[in-house]
Amino acid sequence: MSSILTVNGLQKSFGGIVVARDIDLTLHSGRIVGLIGPNGAGKTSLFNLITGVVKPDAGTVALAGETLNKLKFHQRIRRGLSRTWQNIRLFSSLPVIDNLLVATHDYPGERLVNVLFRRAHLARHNRAARDKAMDVLGKVGLAGVAHDRVADLPYGQQKLVGVVREVAEHGVAVCVVEHNVAFIRDLCDEGVVMFSGAIMARGSVAELIRDPQLTELYFGH
Repeated sequence: MSSILTVNGLQKSFGGIVVARDIDLTLHSGRIVGLIGPNGAGKTSLFNLITGVVKPDAGTVALAGETLNKLKFHQRIRRGLSRTWQNIRLFSSLPVIDNLLVATHDYPGERLVNVLFRRAHLARHNRAARDKAMDVLGKVGLAGVAHDRVADLPYGQQKLVGVVREVAEHGVAVCVVEHNVAFIRDLCDEGVVMFSGAIMARGSVAELIRDPQLTELYFGH
């Protein structure tokens, strides 16, 4: 089990508000980590720091041994670091496969010279992009609805289009933020509890939710 993402000593504050307090976190290949904690615990801030949306005051973020601190958000994505959001942002009138295709990076069809004079090259690129999209859909069990409109799919399948949970089975390290503790318990290999910008505890989710101190921090009195 190899480490994919390593966070060391990550710190960040906005004025007098500390959103990250000396955070250490490691994500491993094929493992799913659930990040839990009350609103304001610092979960979103941690994701912003890892993905480069916000620069840390101290600490490092490394992906597969490469330090990412000097890289911008889009550069980190090209290295293999990706992020999805809880809100589904899909083109509901388009087929499922087209929602994947619109994310194609550096699409050659955006250049007029390719449209006019390099149609064979453009056609090859389109076929390769569709093959890759179908491969991704196949891995998450959605190949059968690839040509169905997103608006016609049940919500659970829409969620799969935006958040590919099964990628962990292919060696990807996954970190999930979710308030539904039962969902996290059933899905994740490990839980990490955040409170006031710090990691308070980690372990199996079942163990964490049985801890009375952590339960009080999460749910209050």
